[in-house]
Amino acid sequence: MVSLDSESDVLGRGDEAPTFELPGADGTTYSLSDFADTDALLVVFTCNHCPYAKAKIGELNRLATEYDDLAVVGINSNDPEEYPEDSFERMQELVERGEIQYDAYLFDVSQDVAAAYGARCTPDPFLFRDDNGTFKLAYHGRLDDAPNPDDEPSEREMAAHIETLLDGDQITAVEKPSRGCSIKWKPRNEPAYWDG
Repeated sequence: MVSLDSESDVLGRGDEAPTFELPGADGTTYSLSDFADTDALLVVFTCNHCPYAKAKIGELNRLATEYDDLAVVGINSNDPEEYPEDSFERMQELVERGEIQYDAYLFDVSQDVAAAYGARCTPDPFLFRDDNGTFKLAYHGRLDDAPNPDDEPSEREMAAHIETLLDGDQITAVEKPSRGCSIKWKPRNEPAYWDG
């Protein structure tokens, strides 16, 4: 298993969230406007099979239930042909069983959304602030300080950033990259920024 760190070479702080319209594992199609009634949006590129991603499901579920003014949206962009565990059907199973309790778990079958955000690894979290009806990037980085799947975190870093944002303050913390398995691009579908 090779791990990669996230990089902020596509979206920077203050950039607008790229739009999307993606099918959810709950049978609903979602776009950015569906989360317009929240003050913050956490978009996390993730998947079903990666040990790094699986290790953070509990924290993402916790964030989704802990903050009423935050929407947690998981997006799976991996190639299910090469990684059957990352299929839409498996996503549906995880949601139906209650293992994944995000506000939405979406399937990016074209991989265009992952490329638009500059996603590199699973999980790769992007935290956006609602700025007068437009989601703008406030922080791109890891969920906590546990670098490996078997490590126990000592600090819930993303939760602290969310609280800062919901308090109406700017997040000034230096971005700490997330670590995880690489996004599994379809053959010849790697975006221009990809060097993994």
